[in-house]
Amino acid sequence: MFKLGLPMKARSIAWIAGALLCAATTAHARPDTRAMSCEQVRSLIQSQRAAVLTTGQNTYERYVRQFGNECDWPEVPTAASVPTRDGQCRVYRCQEPVFDFPN
Repeated sequence: MFKLGLPMKARSIAWIAGALLCAATTAHARPDTRAMSCEQVRSLIQSQRAAVLTTGQNTYERYVRQFGNECDWPEVPTAASVPTRDGQCRVYRCQEPVFDFPN
């Protein structure tokens, strides 16, 4: 019998390569805080428990809920500020605590 097209193995490899390319392209599409309102940013973080967000042309960070267990020990949720379309927005990111003990 005469077969048209690529052999089965080549088609499988081409399909997998295409799927990986799509996944890699999608993985870089992060929500941009500059295009969102503060309430939208906070709601996104709250609903997903943690989210990696773009905050500038070449900057991004992982933000978490204030009261949750999304940080790895010894890190804790620490207040941060991100730019939003309606000004600066207070959010939280994981960071090691800094203790300032008096002498």
